[in-house]
Amino acid sequence: MTILHLDNNHPILQQRLKEAGFTNVEDYTSSKEEIQKTISKYEGIIIRSRFKIDKEFLDAAKKLTFIGRVGAGLESIDTVYAERKGIQLFSAPEGNRNAVGEHALGMLLSLFNKLNSADKQVKSGQWNREENRGTELDGKTVGIIGYGNMGKAFAKKLKGFDCTVLCYDIKEDVGDRNGTQVSLKTLQEMADVVSLHTPWTPLTDKMVNSDFINAFSKPFWFLNTARGRSVVTADLVSALKEGKILGAGLDVLEYEKLSFESLFSEEMPPAFQELLVMENVLLSPHVAGWTMESKIKLAETIAEKILDTFGAS
Repeated sequence: MTILHLDNNHPILQQRLKEAGFTNVEDYTSSKEEIQKTISKYEGIIIRSRFKIDKEFLDAAKKLTFIGRVGAGLESIDTVYAERKGIQLFSAPEGNRNAVGEHALGMLLSLFNKLNSADKQVKSGQWNREENRGTELDGKTVGIIGYGNMGKAFAKKLKGFDCTVLCYDIKEDVGDRNGTQVSLKTLQEMADVVSLHTPWTPLTDKMVNSDFINAFSKPFWFLNTARGRSVVTADLVSALKEGKILGAGLDVLEYEKLSFESLFSEEMPPAFQELLVMENVLLSPHVAGWTMESKIKLAETIAEKILDTFGAS
């Protein structure tokens, strides 16, 4: 098999494929249109999120047997059409779940203890102790929405904090010893913290809006290390200003490009400009699953899944 690598990943991925007899070809710079002209030569594609793999692209890939995405989700691929054409799809949520769990916990503790604003103040010569009095996680109820690889990893990290962990998922019977599965209504009644760990789907698109927020019984802290398009930024900002949301840790943003590599280049909407200056908002550039260790784990996971299915060519 000849495999086209469209994004640069840890070298262990190509190394393991080469050792198994696969031929690796790299193209990290050509446009989607240019690649589409030659894609019929390849049996496999390895991609992160460089561009969308749509119906037209898949029709041009006459020999394609699999697509490996070095990441957790497959939303950049027309999965229904790919599967209809008999193309195997591989992703690697196992590879960065620990990284996401740690990042979510780090964001939560930073928000609770006002570390972001305290750091800025001390560095500017201010010594405001009372203003930076923190909140403890002990005794709080954390609600996790989406209890797959990422949600379970976060729940595991919370185990030593003597807090109550509830989870909600559209799948039944996913709760475990680290998180008790409940209805969304129950989670909205009890949660002090809400952490989003869902993939992007039509069901989760703009899911966190004013109606969703207003359904909670008390003000809560909000974390999103999942997908930016699941949150309506304008509604989030309104809730932060009204005190319905006490603080937010966002690793993903509604205005990211599909590739996740940058924010959009157009003028920033007013709500996003407000978000950027809020002291109780902590932002990071879609790096929750982007650690030194996860880069290796993601590559190893994709290699293992390809080799388990196709073996040596």
